[in-house]
Amino acid sequence: MIARAAGVIDLTTMPLFAATIALSAFLLFLVQPVVAKQILPWFGGGSAVWTTCLVFFQVLLLAGYAYAHWSTRNLTPRRQAQLHIALLVASLAFLPIIPRGALRPAGGEDAALAIIVLLLATVGLPYFLLSSTGPLLQKWVAHRFAERSVYRLFALSNLGSLLGLLAFPFAIEPLAGSRRQSYVWSAVYIVFVLACACTAWLARERRVAGDAPGGSTGEASDSGAIGTVRASTLDSNVEPVASSLAPRRRDYAVWLLLPALGSVLLLATTSHVTQNIASVPFLWVLPLTLYLLTFVLAFEGRGGRGWYERKFMVWPILLLLVAMSWGLSAHNGVLDISLAVILYGVGLFGACLLCHGELARRKPAPQFLTHFYLLVSAGGALGGLLVGLVAPRVFSTYYELPLALFAAAAVAAALAWRRPWLVLAALVAAVACAYFGWQYFDFLRDDVIARQRNFYGTLRVREIGTGETQYRRLMHGVILHGEQLTNSPKKLEPGSYYARTSGVGLAIAAQQARGAIKLGVIGLGTGTLSAYGRAGDIVRFYELDPDVLQLSRRYFTYLESTPATLQFAIGDARLSLERELATQQIQKFDVLAVDAFSSDSIPVHLITREAIALYEKHMALGGIIAVHVSNRFLDLKPVLANIAAAEGLTVELVDDSPSDESGASSTDWVLLAQSPAAFQVEPLADRVEPIEPEPRFSLWTDQFNNLLDVLKSHPLYEVKSLFSDE
Repeated sequence: MIARAAGVIDLTTMPLFAATIALSAFLLFLVQPVVAKQILPWFGGGSAVWTTCLVFFQVLLLAGYAYAHWSTRNLTPRRQAQLHIALLVASLAFLPIIPRGALRPAGGEDAALAIIVLLLATVGLPYFLLSSTGPLLQKWVAHRFAERSVYRLFALSNLGSLLGLLAFPFAIEPLAGSRRQSYVWSAVYIVFVLACACTAWLARERRVAGDAPGGSTGEASDSGAIGTVRASTLDSNVEPVASSLAPRRRDYAVWLLLPALGSVLLLATTSHVTQNIASVPFLWVLPLTLYLLTFVLAFEGRGGRGWYERKFMVWPILLLLVAMSWGLSAHNGVLDISLAVILYGVGLFGACLLCHGELARRKPAPQFLTHFYLLVSAGGALGGLLVGLVAPRVFSTYYELPLALFAAAAVAAALAWRRPWLVLAALVAAVACAYFGWQYFDFLRDDVIARQRNFYGTLRVREIGTGETQYRRLMHGVILHGEQLTNSPKKLEPGSYYARTSGVGLAIAAQQARGAIKLGVIGLGTGTLSAYGRAGDIVRFYELDPDVLQLSRRYFTYLESTPATLQFAIGDARLSLERELATQQIQKFDVLAVDAFSSDSIPVHLITREAIALYEKHMALGGIIAVHVSNRFLDLKPVLANIAAAEGLTVELVDDSPSDESGASSTDWVLLAQSPAAFQVEPLADRVEPIEPEPRFSLWTDQFNNLLDVLKSHPLYEVKSLFSDE
């Protein structure tokens, strides 16, 4: 019969420990998109924001495991409980997890450092404690229950993590705004604090029910943070390494390098997808979910032995690595979204399964598990640091994904050295990855005269052609951000997306017919819109990336040639406009052009209801807001039509398809004004088309927006289009 006493863990308390571990895992992964989405608008809405957030969470997860490792080996159970309960109480001071307005960036600072400071101040201690919960509680009960009972906690933790990740885009984001998400998460965190404090109190005594006083229970098993996940590595059905065989140096190296490569693949693939589509939770969560699932399959399946079988799985994984490498430069680097998401999603899953499956094959005997987990978690954090912080400062362009794909194929060859045919296949795949990677590098170097990379992405200036037909282009990723003829008499004529026949060109011409104007531009590009400026006009640019201003001045002549007065505001446009409004610096724009998309990625915070309302406060009477919505993947016209209806604005579309001889690009510009009269003047009157609101699409606000609604390849979008045509 099991005795029960204060401070003694018995079988009846196991559900409390299990529930606490599952709840911690759920909150641990749920908080990442909840917080990241709130700070995304403060730093321009680009994919680098999410990458930096992932790096922060990986490093803090490692810190949480290190704390669990240190405390269980250097403190008595009573001291562990006292310290942990004190930290749990202190963490309540961080609630609710809403970023403080005082930490908003002013513009021009190191964005990565600012994000890390902001995350530390917002969710630092709660996330640290959630990170430590799994390994700490499993350590407390590992030697008190049968091994199989304890290892069920690992599977439960993984299940909680997956539920936390998947709950956000599919259950939480569509139903609740950002602030409500934070309040609900904070309320559930309080429940966690109470539960975790109870487990610490119950575990404060060394003796457990049924133990002989002073008896030893032997070395306990450990769990740990692996990149961004905890997983079990031992099961009674698997014969462990003999305890007399200490790990060799190369074992330690493998424990560090394999998870580092998996982490690099995760972040590099996520960056590649999000920088060309959108920095939205679904596209953040999908790669992270697949990454987590590979840990589950590698460590948990088939009675703890894992589902990874090298002889069956390496062959298709090698093909996926080659296909991903091919996709980098195929179709001029622009794959259809449906193909790109599937290719890089399945490819990431296979590549990470290779890394984590091979890692699981090399798990050590129980007495070395703490070393194993520390190195594996350190490898995950190292990979994150390499992609998130080192690569943007070392590489002049986006090299990390092709290098990681080549490395994965090379690792497959090195790990399968006893199987000649498999080694040969892996080497062939490595050569193919190197070939396609070189094609990608050559694609990025083609006709390039300048290239710069920073936190916000990679910029290239290309010079194409000769004589009067020579022109320069500013590229962000694979997307054109403006171009200019260099030797032609028409070199100061606005082109590309800003031709005189475009929506913004017509809006400017209509306003200039009344006299001198003030033109606001969100997104500098090459400074093309300054070509519309006349003596007496004012053109004010809002630009997030200071490198864009540097390149536009150095390699293009629009800015230096305009007779208009130029003004520049560096930093996120919304934050700048909000500060100006707060200090009564009302701009009174006659035209405000919104075109700040990074590649095809959408800074959602620039086209929400609150954003349009802010723009309206800075508009002159009869002014026009012009939003550039040309996009390969997303149809943003219904978004702006719904916002216009909610704000009582008139909304029109200008669909411009100029002739090939003009050199201008086909564009869609949505124009918004307070009155229909703004569109009843030449040259707008004959060119605008009305846009009707679409009630089946959600009204985008800062707190609630969903890009899945307007995804062109999304089946629901096609269905909605059919209904809207009736």
